Amino acid sequence: MKNVIDERLIYEILSVVEEIPEGKVASYGQIAALIGREKNARLVGRVLSRSSSYGDYPCHRVVNHAGRTAPGWHEQRALLEQEGVKFKKNGHVDMTRYQWDP
Repeated sequence: MKNVIDERLIYEILSVVEEIPEGKVASYGQIAALIGREKNARLVGRVLSRSSSYGDYPCHRVVNHAGRTAPGWHEQRALLEQEGVKFKKNGHVDMTRYQWDP
């Protein structure tokens, strides 16, 4: 099994992330679907966890399908709030209000 992710795929994912406007969020699955890999949400997450090796991308704008932020990345919520994204009482982003519609 191949453990290395193709660089072309990495930049394809990051180019979608780069398009997410300020004040909006996208889900890992949404990004996977936009690049034609509907079943690869985890791959998107893995790429984003290493994105700093490739440049400065707004990865804080990517959450899971329920609007949960990345585990262990406490700054993510503050970055989103600075852009005007509101969180529900359960601590999740309101996806009906803030999900990006490309």
